[in-house]
Amino acid sequence: MNDRSAEQLSTVERAFELARSGSCGTVDDIRRALTVDRYPSVQAHLAGPSIRRALLALCKAANAANDPDTF
Repeated sequence: MNDRSAEQLSTVERAFELARSGSCGTVDDIRRALTVDRYPSVQAHLAGPSIRRALLALCKAANAANDPDTF
């Protein structure tokens, strides 16, 4: 991904991208990464239970896919 496309992502879009990447293991990790990257209103965007469940499921799936012991 280039810098231009990263700048165009909304806070929620970037959160889902981070979850799928396997670079974040928890929703708190995603929050920290978004805050470091200076995304706006991180807490408000990730406050709902549905989005937290979806993000956590993606984090777990990405980490399982990257774990050689799961095969």
